[in-house]
Order: sequence, then structure tokens, then C-alpha cells
Amino acid sequence: MYYVSTRDKLQKTTAAGAIAYGLAPDGGLYTPEAIPSMAGNALNTLKDMNYQQRAVYVMSMYLDSYSASELTGYCGKAYGNEKFDDPAVAPVHVMDDSTCVMELWHGPTCAFKDLALQMLPHLLTGALRKEGEKKTACILVATSGDTGKGALEGFRDVEGTRILVFYPKDGVSEIQELQMNTQEGENVGVCAVVGNFDDAQSGVKKIFSDRYFSAELEEKGYFLSSANSINWGRVLPQIVYYVSAYCDLMKAGRLEKGDLLNVCVPTGNFGNILAAYYAKQMGVPLGRLICASNSNNVLTEFIETGVYDRNRPFHQTISPSMDILISSNLERLLHAYTYGDAQAVKGYMEQLSETGRYEVSPGVKKLLERDFAAAYCTDDRARQTIAKVWREKNYLIDPHTAVAVNVLEQYREKTGDVTPTLVVSTASPFKFCPAVLEALGEKTSVSGLESIGRLEERTGLRAPAPLSGLAGKPVRFRNVTEKGDMAQAVRQFLS
Repeated sequence: MYYVSTRDKLQKTTAAGAIAYGLAPDGGLYTPEAIPSMAGNALNTLKDMNYQQRAVYVMSMYLDSYSASELTGYCGKAYGNEKFDDPAVAPVHVMDDSTCVMELWHGPTCAFKDLALQMLPHLLTGALRKEGEKKTACILVATSGDTGKGALEGFRDVEGTRILVFYPKDGVSEIQELQMNTQEGENVGVCAVVGNFDDAQSGVKKIFSDRYFSAELEEKGYFLSSANSINWGRVLPQIVYYVSAYCDLMKAGRLEKGDLLNVCVPTGNFGNILAAYYAKQMGVPLGRLICASNSNNVLTEFIETGVYDRNRPFHQTISPSMDILISSNLERLLHAYTYGDAQAVKGYMEQLSETGRYEVSPGVKKLLERDFAAAYCTDDRARQTIAKVWREKNYLIDPHTAVAVNVLEQYREKTGDVTPTLVVSTASPFKFCPAVLEALGEKTSVSGLESIGRLEERTGLRAPAPLSGLAGKPVRFRNVTEKGDMAQAVRQFLS
């Protein structure tokens, strides 16, 4: 299978090439030429497999550059019990007769990014061998909170790589920041950016598109790669957990094969819900894909109107991983909805860069209406939802999951749709203790690590070991850069 740039279908590469280099030379995102289809009996076959086996099955359909034995080894290492505290890896919790929650926070950093970022280092190092690449991969990451720690942990001391993470100063939770700045490893670096996530993400993209800077790095024995979801190696492992969740619900007798399952996904960069779209295109019987946003509701407006407009106030919310106004992975959906019309996609992206907005064609808008629904949730509603779910279900959720639960309620009230729905829970509530404590009515000023103990006392639940274990870890990184000086930060990191 070949992968093509969303902006030029003549820019073609193998699966290994797409993963090794992350971004196409023209700035486009590598995307499969065609989405493979699951055979008629595939779901029944997958139903009786464990998560690792399902991952091999699904990813092998996209990765003809890799052997089945290679993928089996990778999946065993990425999703083994020493990495995830639940043998199901991405367990499904039944909330009520029509709603289930897929918990994607049982990995080493307690957020959904682990499902991809524990796999990506294996895929990337394998790709570098296949491509015959001798230079060291300099992996640049922009994070709104969770990707950074997941990438740092995944690539820690991985041979042939160095990784530098940029995050928005004052734009992540205290625990997220502490997770990153205490990261162990000889090949890792962390740097705060004065600005928001979009500033950090735009800065990384600018570095990738700077050919002079790339040439400078090559002279020093480095090449640039990415662990953000612009890299296909990040999106592909996310497809697996939607397939797996459907199979788990079949195995539990809550779905019969062919029954529709809606999904409600809290998303800012659009990668998580895009993976659900790909799973649906492969043949998993997913119904409506419900896009849940916080007050940075650029995606809600886009899905409802076909107009993408980032020219709006930026809000710092209690769900910081979704505080994003430029949703990079939307470009891959545009590629699909324009049937690979690279000129159309390139035109949309140029308009976004030059004016901050674009409007899709009537044909694309019709496809959006067919597949997606959307709504957004304010901080106040998210707090109310956390309290309600805890009070009525005795189930604790984080602010991002609360956004999804609230948006699902809005969707059902608006449409009357009673289709069973999978809510995607993207982070442990213990990553956002102050916000969760406030939602539960705790009037306290505690923050950081102290808040973890307070939430344990309030709920009787135990914090995941990777979070409770932060106590006493030394802070290694205190670097801060202006958004215009990010390239210099890379130079200093590699010096």
C-alpha cells in the first residue's frame, strides 16, 4: 500500500516512509491511497482475540512494509501488562443500557495518547531500518498536554532518536507539566512556549517546512520527524481501539454483529475522531460520529456550517488538551471527502494559512452532515457533568470525558437518537484533580501533587501509580522560549 500527500497525490511513499518522515515534503499529511475493507467475518474472528492480536490484525492491513512477526513483537511490547494496568488495554465500562465508556487511560501516562505512542517508537525504528536511514531522528512534538508526556515516555532512550517537546506555558495542567518536566531519559528535552498550543503547533510546522534548517540539521547528522498525529503512525493505532471496543461489546452480548454503535469523542486536533471515521470506512458498524468540543468550538461550527474559522477568541479551559483552534488532522478528512482532490485540499489549507478560514464545497458539507454531529460544552457544564455522573453512577470522569458526556446528552435531546453510544474517555480524572475536586464541591486551594491525595480521600479511589509516583521526582526541565525562537531551541537541544 502506498501513502500519498493530502496536497499532492504524486508525492508517494511506502508505509515505512510515511512513518519515518511524518510530514510530506510539500507540507501535506501522508494518507493511505485507499482504506482497506475488513472481510465479512472479520469482526467475529476478532471478537475472540485479545487486544494485542486485534492490533496486529488491523495494523497489518495498512502496513505491508512490516511482517506479521514484526507487528506481533511490537504489539506485545507496546500493550503488555508491564505497560498497561488493565489486561484489556482499552476496557469498556458500561454506564447504562445505552451508554458505554471506553477507558483509554490505563497506560503509563494515564491518557489516550499511550495507545498510539507506546506503538509509534517501534513502528518508527522499524521504518528507519527499512528506509536505510543512518541519521538520527530528531522528533519534534507540540503538545496541548497529553501527547508530550506520552511521546517522551514512548521514545525515552530509544536508539537512533532524540525527542524535544514544546508545550504552551501556562496552558497545561500542573500535573501534566510535572509529568513532562520530570521525564527521565538521556535523549529527551522539554521546552515551554510563550503562547498557546496553536502557537507551538504552528512553530513546529514552520520548522518542518524550513528547508534551510533541515539542511543544517542534516549536516549535523539529524533529520526531522514527528510524533504528533500528523504522523500516520499515530493515527493507525487509534483505529484499533474502535474496532476492539465493538468486538468487546459483541463478546459481552451488548451488540449483535451489524448493530449500529454511535461514538462520542472529545477532540481538539481531530485525530481521535478521525480514527473512528477510518474504522467506519473499514466496515465497523459505527453510526453517528459525535464530535465533542469545549469552548474552543471551531470544530462544532465547522461540522454544522462547513466553515472553518480560527479567527475567534482562544479560551483556556479545564479541558486543556482540547484548547486548540487549528485542527491538523481535519486535512485528512478533507482528502477523503474530496476523493483525493489534492488541489482542493491545498487550496483550503492555503486559505487557512492566509486568512484563518475556509468554506468547503456543498458536496463536502453534505458528507459532513452524513457522518458527523457536533456540539460543545462550557466549563460550567463540564463541572456539573462530573458531579452528576459521580452522584448518579458512582463513576469518576475527567473534564475531557465530561465534555463528551454532556455533548452526548445535548445530541440525544436534540435528535431523539437512542442508538447505543460509546463515549471515549481520554484521560484519568487524577490528571486534573483541582478541576474534578471543584466539580465535586471541594472548596480547596490545593494543587499539583497535593491535590491527588485530596481527590483520593474525597472519592475513596486510588490514583494510578504513574501519577501518585510523581512525588519526589526531580524537575529536570525549566526551559522557556518565545514562539519565534523555537528553531533556536532545537539547535540548543541538539548541541
